[in-house]
Amino acid sequence: MRKNRVVIKVGSAILVENRKINLARIESLVKLISELSATYEVILVSSGAVASGFTALELDKKIMANKQALSAIGQPLLMQMYAKALQPYGILSAQVLFSAYDLDSRKRTQNARNAVEILLQNKVLPIINENDATATSELKFLGFGDNDQLSAYVTHYFDASLLAILSDIDGYYEENPKENPNAKLRKVVTKISEAELQAEATPNNAFATGGIVTKLKAAQFLLENNKEMFLSSGKDLGIVKEFLLQGIHSKGTLFTNNSL
Repeated sequence: MRKNRVVIKVGSAILVENRKINLARIESLVKLISELSATYEVILVSSGAVASGFTALELDKKIMANKQALSAIGQPLLMQMYAKALQPYGILSAQVLFSAYDLDSRKRTQNARNAVEILLQNKVLPIINENDATATSELKFLGFGDNDQLSAYVTHYFDASLLAILSDIDGYYEENPKENPNAKLRKVVTKISEAELQAEATPNNAFATGGIVTKLKAAQFLLENNKEMFLSSGKDLGIVKEFLLQGIHSKGTLFTNNSL
């Protein structure tokens, strides 16, 4: 019987600190994945290629060609970091890069699905990222231009039951907790309003492309396809570990069609 399948998405806001990749965070993430692997088939969607490239060559990433170049430089560096961190756990990793077109064609989507299935069957960790070196305006064709929404598509098309987004925020609040320290965390969300989906994205990191709105759009897509999403802190991995391995929902926000 196949294990339950989950997608873990980690963003630049977690992986990048002071314009450098935080190796300690990668090591903590890899340790979590090794613990989850006993129970789940895990797919990782990881940002950080542009930031990795910037550590080797400081180009102005506001210029699209520079950003593409940084991604091309940084992606192998990022994969090298993951491979080294995974080695003590005996986990082999594989790079899988997508552009929007790869998930907009039945044949290409099936080809990608076939490859990922073989990787998972052989206990290889697929590490997915946008193909930033070639993808520009076509990303908007599918309605995603960030890894939050890409990870939602991966969850749906690659038959995972849940997407866990590890962020620099520890859940979805009724108000902005940075503006109101007493803002209440919404632990379970079953419906997202159109106004919430249309709000302005506000990424907090120089290398991030998303914000809470892109996460809500990812959650909305999954709700529409009867999947779940769990949003929690990428700085305290004990929260998602408890949720996935023990069913303990102490913090974080679960987006689900199932009313609790």
